[in-house]
Amino acid sequence: MSAPKKGDLTDTEKELLLVIAAGNVQEASRLLGSKDVRVNCLDEYGMTPLMHAAYKGKADMCKLLLQHGADVNCNEHEHGYTALMFAGLSGKTDITWMMLDAGAETDAVNSVGRTAAQMAAFVGQHDCVTVINNFFSRARLDYYTIYMVSTNRSFPSPVPLSHCFLSISIVMLVKENPLLMDVEALEKCRKVVELICEKCIKQQDMNEVLAMKMHYLSCVLQKCGSFLKERQDKLDGLIKSLLKGRDGDGFLVFQEKFIRECIRKFPYCDATLLQQLVRSIAPVEIGSDPTALSVLTQAITGQVGFMDADFCTACGEKGAEKRCSICKMVIYCDQACQKLQWFSHKKVCKMLQEQREKHEAESASRLQKQAKASYHDNTLALTCSLGMPHISF
Repeated sequence: MSAPKKGDLTDTEKELLLVIAAGNVQEASRLLGSKDVRVNCLDEYGMTPLMHAAYKGKADMCKLLLQHGADVNCNEHEHGYTALMFAGLSGKTDITWMMLDAGAETDAVNSVGRTAAQMAAFVGQHDCVTVINNFFSRARLDYYTIYMVSTNRSFPSPVPLSHCFLSISIVMLVKENPLLMDVEALEKCRKVVELICEKCIKQQDMNEVLAMKMHYLSCVLQKCGSFLKERQDKLDGLIKSLLKGRDGDGFLVFQEKFIRECIRKFPYCDATLLQQLVRSIAPVEIGSDPTALSVLTQAITGQVGFMDADFCTACGEKGAEKRCSICKMVIYCDQACQKLQWFSHKKVCKMLQEQREKHEAESASRLQKQAKASYHDNTLALTCSLGMPHISF
């Protein structure tokens, strides 16, 4: 079949684009099996079926098209947009991840010189920006697998790739993965992360952000290894330490000190990012804002202005919706996360409930006074407009 040209669509290909817009995966699968359909055909604007599916946020459709050999890096669009750019514009992190995992180039630019991450940021899709900026492909990781084999070091495969950033999430990942619970295998993973950190600093286009993230992951894995060697309870003790709140306000002191220690241990003292982090964190007393976690997260994922989503108090996952039924001040993903942190939260739950009730009472009183003042002002304005004398009581 001839190479696709813009606007040169068969009737079946036109039908495929309509089916993609409707989201009918079964019908799309049937059409893709037709000899009259080219999976990388172009409409009059240079958009492929994959671009259409990505822009409309159809994850199942994107998966189907990729399975049929869709070109994730096609750049025939009239303005130079790629499938990854359309995925970022759609705001769908799962599709963005899918494009990246399929080999999408992150540094490709459109006709105005913008990358996929920059386009997503422009329209406020910060979650997609985070996915793009923090993606580390398996292809890049394979280099270290080969390195380990060539130097006679057995490397555990597959290596779990995670976008988790809260330390408790990383520890939970290790605990739930039998491969990583082996101290020797965990140490090899930590060394790989260290090598990635070193390469990010020493390469020509230095990447301080990824280097800091890799260093932080290395510190967490090292802490896990220490607990696995020294403690009989494996990682349960570390998890409890990270989740234990301070008496009085529930502040996570151990986690704060641990993250500060990780930053201090960053081996490249001349790095601009390290100096910025130190200037932001050093003057802040432990227990005050901003926390070391918030500063580090913003440095690695980017400043996201106003956050419109809640984070789980236990695991840090975004989009948590379940509030504690008593104090209604802390939020969790589910009962499992609530149970995980209950040993610490129960000490301050009653106090948080009292604080919430006091705040609600003060707010209600303030609103009542404002309503009364507004009524008085409206009454005064009405009497004046009617020429009636105002009588004060």
